[in-house]
Amino acid sequence: QVQLVESGGGSAQAGGSLRLSCAASESTYCIGWFRQAPGREREGVASIDDHGGTDYSDSVKGRFTISKDNAKNTLYLQLNSLKPEDTAMYYCAADQTVCGTLLGRFYSYWGQGTQVTVSS
Repeated sequence: QVQLVESGGGSAQAGGSLRLSCAASESTYCIGWFRQAPGREREGVASIDDHGGTDYSDSVKGRFTISKDNAKNTLYLQLNSLKPEDTAMYYCAADQTVCGTLLGRFYSYWGQGTQVTVSS
């Protein structure tokens, strides 16, 4: 059972930046970030596979960057040029077999989430 703990959320002004972290209890091959705003469906934001290949949703492409530090078993999401519509609970998710997807149903392990609030 992989344990995931997110941190780094908070409040920011539009145009600002935040950096989210996700600490994993063990090495994981396939990791992603998701978000869910109140009244909206969960959205895949970014994913990274075991070869470092990345994928982003169109809504964040060019503004968010996913990365990982394998030595620390930690995943990061750099959020730049934030917009009020980026306001949501952000979750990291992991799986040991399915990689490179923004579909949440393929991930087996989930963190508890960290809140990001962007004001205009």
